[in-house]
Amino acid sequence: MPAPSYALAPHATIGFRPPRFGLGGSHLGEPPGPAGDATAVATVDAAYQAGIRFFDTSPAYGESERRLGTALQRRPRGEFLVSTKVVGDDARTSVRKSSERLGLAVDLVLADDEAAYPALDELRRAGVIKAIGAAAGDWRQLDRLVRDVELDCVLLAGQYSLLDQSAAPLLDRCLARGVSVIVSGVLTPQVLQVEKSSDPTAIHARRISAVCERYGVSLPQAALAFPSRHSAVTSVLIAASSPAEIRADAALVRQPVPAQLWRDDELLRLLS
Repeated sequence: MPAPSYALAPHATIGFRPPRFGLGGSHLGEPPGPAGDATAVATVDAAYQAGIRFFDTSPAYGESERRLGTALQRRPRGEFLVSTKVVGDDARTSVRKSSERLGLAVDLVLADDEAAYPALDELRRAGVIKAIGAAAGDWRQLDRLVRDVELDCVLLAGQYSLLDQSAAPLLDRCLARGVSVIVSGVLTPQVLQVEKSSDPTAIHARRISAVCERYGVSLPQAALAFPSRHSAVTSVLIAASSPAEIRADAALVRQPVPAQLWRDDELLRLLS
């Protein structure tokens, strides 16, 4: 079988490029109370100290926006990018309330409903926000939005990873249109607990892991590096619920992956 396609040519220039790795804020909203506040702030601080400058959150993530803002308000505003999501029918009100909870201006706003985009486009044109995008776990939904709306980026949850490249047509379309792609959900249980399951996905993961190990690369390390092999992917989000977790993931990011791994014939067969 042919190797996976990683680019289309010719393609448009991708104008909006978030940092290569970011902290996903889905775990920052829990648990409630002062202990949860302290852990979340410490996690954001650890991410910042590890060099992460992209932070994603949502009103749907409990206390995530407020806690993220508490941690980031101590940092120089020009050094980092913050994204959040539209929740509700009134996009303008959603963005304003998110900014109030964060105590910060929002750079990137993501939505999953086409009805939100006219208001978001007005905010973008007015300079209130820098970029707008779409977020979903269904690549076909994002593909329709990329066709129909002038987006700067999409956030894809799953469907493009070492274990699942089903969203490759979306990435190719984004590349052709100059839309950047942010990928999340690459450190799945099958990647992190590769020896603990007998389901087909876990068996496939173990086969990929065996190839990676021949090059001195762990499966999580390869999983974090893989999405950016596609030219449309500018960023990978890493969710973390503790300082130790984000420090460990950031350490994996800093470890280089040999270029020979991606050319390995067995790996290419497993990815096809």
